[in-house]
Amino acid sequence: MLIGVLGASGDVGLASARALLSLGVNALRLGGRDPRNGARCLASLQQQWPDARLQMSVVDFNDAAALAGFAHGCEVLLNCAGPSWRLADRAARAALQTDAHYVDAAGEMTLEPHQWRNRCAVLGAGLQPGLTGLLPRWLAEQAFTQVLGLTSYFGLRDHFTAVAADDFLQGAVNGTNEPLAAWRNGRCSRALRRSQDVLLPCFPGQVHLLPYLNQEGESLAWDLRLEVGQWFNVITDGHVLKALDLAHSLPRAEAVRRLCEASRLDLSGQAPFVTLLLQLDGLWEGQARIRSLVLSGAGNAALTGAMAAATVVSVANGEIAAGCHYAAQALPPAASLERLQRTSAIRALNLLHGPLDHLHSVEEGCL
Repeated sequence: MLIGVLGASGDVGLASARALLSLGVNALRLGGRDPRNGARCLASLQQQWPDARLQMSVVDFNDAAALAGFAHGCEVLLNCAGPSWRLADRAARAALQTDAHYVDAAGEMTLEPHQWRNRCAVLGAGLQPGLTGLLPRWLAEQAFTQVLGLTSYFGLRDHFTAVAADDFLQGAVNGTNEPLAAWRNGRCSRALRRSQDVLLPCFPGQVHLLPYLNQEGESLAWDLRLEVGQWFNVITDGHVLKALDLAHSLPRAEAVRRLCEASRLDLSGQAPFVTLLLQLDGLWEGQARIRSLVLSGAGNAALTGAMAAATVVSVANGEIAAGCHYAAQALPPAASLERLQRTSAIRALNLLHGPLDHLHSVEEGCL
């Protein structure tokens, strides 16, 4: 089984390749635009997995013929190139043309689902969207017969690449991410306010909370039949927050540059991290119940790559039906979480029998 990884010399692409190899996939075709970066990535992977069958190809996502040539012979084509909004459906069309399954670490689908015939396309197979939508489904499946409320706090300290910054800012302007919105038996605009200087368990020092509702959260609310849902981005440092506040008034290229620079300043002398705090309120066989989940991750690229790799394995194993899907809705939660935990991307994952507020008394051991 040959898996093609587009954008393999980037942070997410390389992390995806490492995760695939750690999950036992040993035949990879790696694609990138820079042959020198590609050669370095290939050498690094081959050194750690000497028995793996690896090949590197130079491919530009603006070249449709080159994309199709790269995808030819692959069982699954994984796209980690970007920005995803600029790439659009070029990689997906190459997968269709060569009869390959398709997985995208980000991605918006413009092709019709019926075009996939006996193949499948899975989008949003990254950290957010992706893992942030899968974990609530796993917790709901494990611990509830009915979920009524959800609260999520998601924060990270990591460097923004230009590609990641561009995609992040695109989400803020294309309507997929609405600030201050929440779920109240439906999308409710301006339901919440920003908070600053908040002490939140498992985050360092005082933080800023930025409420939002995106398409992943809205789909989750419908699927779980939530009455109340609220999601918060947690900003731990000041430079990124200032860059985000200025971004809407700047040309995109300048906004991207400032966000990348701000993330480097905030990361200076600090260890990268990803933290997700999740609380579900609901019922188990008629009895009220609260369960919480704490995820600690190594970094944005590592978790995105691990989620993309777990999705590829699920597709290759025939666990996802033909057609076009989003990862958080299509993946089998328990099997996917087991695969994620076999990678080095998740540092800790703890289930708590109670609300997140209880973490304040046990914060030293929460991670």
